[in-house]
Amino acid sequence: MTSMPLPLKGLPADARPREKLLQRGPAALSDAELLALLLRTGVQGKNVVQLAQELVDRFGGIAGLLHSGAEALETVKGLGPAKRAEILAVVELARRALAQPLKERPLFDTPQAVAQYLRLHLGHKPHEVFAVLFLDNRHRLLALEELFRGTLTQASVYPREVVLRALHHHAAAVVLAHNHPSGVAEPSRADEALTQTLKAALALVDVRVLDHFIVTAHDCRSMAAMGLI
Repeated sequence: MTSMPLPLKGLPADARPREKLLQRGPAALSDAELLALLLRTGVQGKNVVQLAQELVDRFGGIAGLLHSGAEALETVKGLGPAKRAEILAVVELARRALAQPLKERPLFDTPQAVAQYLRLHLGHKPHEVFAVLFLDNRHRLLALEELFRGTLTQASVYPREVVLRALHHHAAAVVLAHNHPSGVAEPSRADEALTQTLKAALALVDVRVLDHFIVTAHDCRSMAAMGLI
């Protein structure tokens, strides 16, 4: 006979995520317990903590889950539209929280925030994505746009489109960024060639390329810091 999972109300008070958080603070909770607070309810055969732990395990940790995107979340049995929306909303709140100081101060006053912001946007994507951060004349963030995806080469990233988007945002400068799904945050010769092509195209409309970041789930390398810009 299959045993039913113990409901949360049957657990000791200090083992329930909400009570545990209120008594001991959020740092005392595991990733699964924090996620359980967000999901609120489990599914048939699993209480919410069990469901949360299964999600954490399936996506390789809380970071993998939060970077998984709507399509991947749709494949999880029992994770309905409401729960998927809650997870995606948390990700968007994190992005906006990281973007706020970049919009208020020059981008490179907060290099750690830039790296966190880019990793949150690009680090866990399973395919290559090319993004551009458009900056004003004080190097504050105006917008981030993902412009191209797939295998990124000079042929697949169109300088004309990057120039048009820079003009649209009235940008004075840009920071380029793309991810390496392989997990290796080293720029390739193709990355260097692409950077120079875009630098030349944007110079025609007086827009400077300040940097090009190579992003992975756990790293974010600056080509400018490596002397390649």
